[in-house]
Amino acid sequence: MSVRVGLRLRTPDEAVYLIHVPVDMRAFNRWAGQRGLIRRGSFDPDYALHILLSAMFGQRALQPFRLFWSERRRSASLYAYTDADQEALQEVAAVAAPPDCIAPLNPAALRSKPMPSTFADGRRLGFDLRVRPVRRLRRDLHDTQAGAVMKQGREVDSFRLAVLQRFPDGWRERGDAARQNGMSRESTYAAWLSERLAGAANLEECRLSSFNRSRAVRGDGHGPEGPDATLHGTLCVQDPTSFSRRLREGVGRHRAYGYGMMLLRPPNRTALSK
Repeated sequence: MSVRVGLRLRTPDEAVYLIHVPVDMRAFNRWAGQRGLIRRGSFDPDYALHILLSAMFGQRALQPFRLFWSERRRSASLYAYTDADQEALQEVAAVAAPPDCIAPLNPAALRSKPMPSTFADGRRLGFDLRVRPVRRLRRDLHDTQAGAVMKQGREVDSFRLAVLQRFPDGWRERGDAARQNGMSRESTYAAWLSERLAGAANLEECRLSSFNRSRAVRGDGHGPEGPDATLHGTLCVQDPTSFSRRLREGVGRHRAYGYGMMLLRPPNRTALSK
């Protein structure tokens, strides 16, 4: 099966590239406003980036991606996995990118490097991963804390769902005992990630580096509210082919909107001794 990246065809056995490109956030915010992506004061930069990258390079060309940005700085850093190298992406943008997209993201500043074609079985790797750790309900579920019914098919924070399933009468009364038994947001998210890496890699450790809740704004101005978590840790490759595929495709839901990109880091040398 071939994969279309802008004006070129790539096959799955070709290299995967990690790209980096700076984003001018002031120009990006102006562009988003001009495109009508800021509605009633509600703005999802990840959705806006999805629109920007699709317009410049084609749908799913740079996916999954991750934006690193501090509000104190004008410039942000965008990383993404792609099947096209720097020259191919710049060629596509030169032909197809709308002129107003160049100010927030200049293709001339884009850089790429090829990722390893395979990872050795047993290779230990560190990771930095932003995810939306949710599960879809398979049936209606009564939320005792909210006093309402969550409908089948709804996305639910995996930690909240674990609490409701384990303590249907309420978390507040059982919270201390649960925490003493090791039930925490961090351990629940680690279990969630372990499931999604099953067959590809084993988790040695997983730490919850940051957490907040955010609402995903989509084309109609609405979207699901849910967890926004950054996980750091160390893993061990179990199946090189499956792991390479998981790395390229991303982890979890909302991979087209800034989640699920696993950035690799040097492994934690103390992980095995814990």
